[in-house]
Amino acid sequence: MACSGTAASSDPIARTEPARQTTPAIGANAAAQKTVTAPARTAEGSRSSKPTTRLPLTGKVVGIDPGHNGLNYTDPTFIDHQIWNGREDETCNTTGTETDGGYTEAQYNWNVASYLSADLRAEGAKVVLTRHSNHGIGPCVNTRAHIIDASHANVAIDIHADGGPPGGRGFALLEPVPDGINNKIISASKRFGLDLRARYLAVAHMPESTYDGVDGIEPRDNLAGLNLTTVPEVLIEGGNMRNSTDAAMLVGIAFQQHAAKAIAAAITEFLTGV
Repeated sequence: MACSGTAASSDPIARTEPARQTTPAIGANAAAQKTVTAPARTAEGSRSSKPTTRLPLTGKVVGIDPGHNGLNYTDPTFIDHQIWNGREDETCNTTGTETDGGYTEAQYNWNVASYLSADLRAEGAKVVLTRHSNHGIGPCVNTRAHIIDASHANVAIDIHADGGPPGGRGFALLEPVPDGINNKIISASKRFGLDLRARYLAVAHMPESTYDGVDGIEPRDNLAGLNLTTVPEVLIEGGNMRNSTDAAMLVGIAFQQHAAKAIAAAITEFLTGV
């Protein structure tokens, strides 16, 4: 939906990683010889006897697409030009929706993506974002799909909030349907969607949509991000910004953090089976 937006910055994301450590090796006849093999030195040259803790998402790549952008409304000529989404033409991008109070979807998407990035990096994942602030224009939806595909992500999430009927509540998960390019990831995307639905209900405490899909899930064949993907991917409409109850939740930092934690938990469950 067309709307105006205001830009705001998000908190910086800190990342800490444990130093690599090794456990001392003790020979079979150590008791007799009183000899213990020295621990390996770390890159800094210090000694350590603590074992390395492997983070659950070490070696995994996660794509995150925060929908829209904070300044899309300033360049309608660019965002309105047509791109090919795999089935048909659609606009390069849109401004997204907003609450009755003027809080923009683009800002919500960016905030949740920022919290999610921090949560995933803390678990060892490499995160690939399709945009890096809420102060820009675009990129087009097909470009976003190409960014995620080029990263060879193990899974990807498109973050949005809906502009549905004011009387409708809840979140919806939009899933890809077979389109040739994406045929191999349909079943995996469905599994990820089921993990995400369960986690979002339990952690974010947002109900399933009363107007979109069945049990919170809606197959879609007209979105470039889902049509052009070759990695498991779903799009989440985190709630309805046009509904006053949902809107009051969506604008809050606490809810945004819980939404991010729900998505992170679903990603970890999907990638590790835990």
